[in-house]
Amino acid sequence: MAQLLAAEPSGVAGAVARAMERSAPGSGASWYGGDHADFRGGVFLREVIGVQVVIQEGAAAGPEAMAGLPPRPGGFTGRDRETADLLRALDPAGTRPAASAVLVASVSGLGGIGKTALAVETAHLARERGWFPGGILFIDLHGYDREPVTADRSLRTLLHALGTPPERMPTTTDERAALYRSTLAVRTRERGGVLVLADNASSADQVRPLLPGDSRHRVLVTSRDRLPQLGARLLPLDELGAEEAYELLDCALRIADPHDGRVGDDTGTSDRLAGLCGRLPLALQIAAALLAADPGKPVSELVAELAEAHDRLDHLDDGERSVRAAFELSYRRLPPEQARLLRLLAVAPGPEVSDEVVAALVGAGRPPVRDQHALARAHLVETGRTRGWWRLHDLVRVFGAGMAARAEGDAARARVLRHYLERARAADAHLKPHSEAAEETGPFRGRAEALAWFDAERAGLVAAARWAADRHLAADAVRLTGALCEYLDWRRCFDDAVAVCRAARAAAHQAGDEAAEAAAWNRMGTALRGSSRLREAYDAHRRARDLHHALGHDNGEAMAVSNLGNILGDVGQIDEAVEAFHLALGLFRRTGDRHSEAGVWNNLAIPLRKSGRVDEALDALRAALDLYRETGDRPREGRAWHNYAVALNARGRTAEAVTACLDSLDICEEFEDWHGAARTLYALGVVHETAGDAERARARMTQAAEAYERAGSPEEAEQARRAARLTGPAPTGTPTPAAPPARTAGSGPPGPRPPGAPGNAGP
Repeated sequence: MAQLLAAEPSGVAGAVARAMERSAPGSGASWYGGDHADFRGGVFLREVIGVQVVIQEGAAAGPEAMAGLPPRPGGFTGRDRETADLLRALDPAGTRPAASAVLVASVSGLGGIGKTALAVETAHLARERGWFPGGILFIDLHGYDREPVTADRSLRTLLHALGTPPERMPTTTDERAALYRSTLAVRTRERGGVLVLADNASSADQVRPLLPGDSRHRVLVTSRDRLPQLGARLLPLDELGAEEAYELLDCALRIADPHDGRVGDDTGTSDRLAGLCGRLPLALQIAAALLAADPGKPVSELVAELAEAHDRLDHLDDGERSVRAAFELSYRRLPPEQARLLRLLAVAPGPEVSDEVVAALVGAGRPPVRDQHALARAHLVETGRTRGWWRLHDLVRVFGAGMAARAEGDAARARVLRHYLERARAADAHLKPHSEAAEETGPFRGRAEALAWFDAERAGLVAAARWAADRHLAADAVRLTGALCEYLDWRRCFDDAVAVCRAARAAAHQAGDEAAEAAAWNRMGTALRGSSRLREAYDAHRRARDLHHALGHDNGEAMAVSNLGNILGDVGQIDEAVEAFHLALGLFRRTGDRHSEAGVWNNLAIPLRKSGRVDEALDALRAALDLYRETGDRPREGRAWHNYAVALNARGRTAEAVTACLDSLDICEEFEDWHGAARTLYALGVVHETAGDAERARARMTQAAEAYERAGSPEEAEQARRAARLTGPAPTGTPTPAAPPARTAGSGPPGPRPPGAPGNAGP
């Protein structure tokens, strides 16, 4: 035992004295003749007076436990980039000077994301490279358990691992921290740097006492929270990529049985399994364990169980590991307001939500920014595609929705629907001509802002409109559908339009609202035609016509009849199409709907031209152009100019056709109608080809291909490129009809709109 010849100082000074008592020569105090300590060069936290320490010869050091690093994770795969980044941070021979070396690296991410596996794998790689000859210390801080490891306990554990016997263990946290740093300093000089792996920390306070005082050491921390307070190199982990998730599943099964090829035998189903697991490593490992426990079970059977489950997390449990339990550890640490926000975000529509939707969810005038960022630091919420947008991991969404009470979730959805309906109606007003609702005092200052808002919120709007299946939300959801259809058609989002209209139709039918049901059938038919599902579209418009006729709604019946005319023209029944359009014109004249009448004239011109009645087609298009100018619908006037150019070219009036194309192109570009611009550029190319100018024709068709790509129509873009390659001078006296590429899914805008929406320019 060491003998104190003077009163033993207490507190930190006592810890330093006791540390010096146990240290070897060169540890910060120089020893002479066995009874004299020279403390020059030592670091002290308090004044030390009159201390003399004598070491008893033959005193043995305590046993060390420096081999506590867990074994390498079996089946570790992926994370190549993250592993490389972490190794660069830990490299003791890095390019940064010692004074600015990165002492701490912090791996953070959602529970089950694979933080510990990455940290342990990287620590093994570092040891193999001989980077930390002083050894590797591992400690699990249990930061998310009900009783996390305190600094006092973690220091005691690490000191014991470093060889400090129980009888020499300081009694206070500060003393233990001082001894810990002193012991590491000795070890550095004797053996080299040490890596401390502190797993599962929940706060910076848990880690700070474990930081060495020497930059030759490194500390590697894992946490579900970002820990920027430590001045650490931050490495957030996301879910695995699709290929990495597939490899993890396959590797985990083959560890259990090298001949198990179920994952590789059905890659498509295995990819779906990975998606249902949110590509979360813990969920993937559990799924693999469930398959390994039942060797005869096809992957498709587990996929069906997960896909059909009311709560996927019920199935992601192998008896020892549970995704739900992993999330609960994080959830129960949240303050009440953050926990409520997580629950409400889980019932939000769409894959991402904006700040304005978050504010609606919580029922406040502004979003709870502090709580949002706190959840993001805890990796329970992720930032979206841009600032001010937020998303949840798929399985966190399932967890949060399961934690929300029914009444709480219904109230939040109702608030979001009201918010969306108000904004969507204001935005929709800017897409319609001469709308009194489109006031500059509203939330949007013009058409461009309205379209930008629709574009940003589209996924959420569509998801919210589909809430029409919920009786408590149906009324507002059906109204929201009505405010979306003009935009969805303009952006050619036909599949989305079909989905929301189908939900609105079912809700209206259940409520016995025949007028709303008829309008929904008509809107759905328009969207189905845009998707080239002509048989379904015809049936939908026929149902709409019959319902409107029974109700005595002439305007609605006219819309449906005109839309039936479009489909009849599409399938080559020209005479029947012309008859339908004339019937619709009579009904619209009776109701005085001049704008929808313009749409019918525009659409009537198509079958007239196709049947060789070009002069009648030109007369119809002049009537459409006059009415569009009268009603102030510039975007559809631009589409009518396109059709006028096509008819002029068919008549052989190529110079006038070029002028009409340019007028159409100006309007399309003014209103960012990229698909309309693409069709007009293609038509312009055909006009030049008719005139024998192959070079200009090829240039315009190439521009059309680029515009089709911009409009999200790659098939039409390829058709335009193919036409450009084949373009050559036309034989004299044989004009080529100007037409866009062959009709594909959604090419050419559909016909007149359902009640309350303007007619359109037609294909």
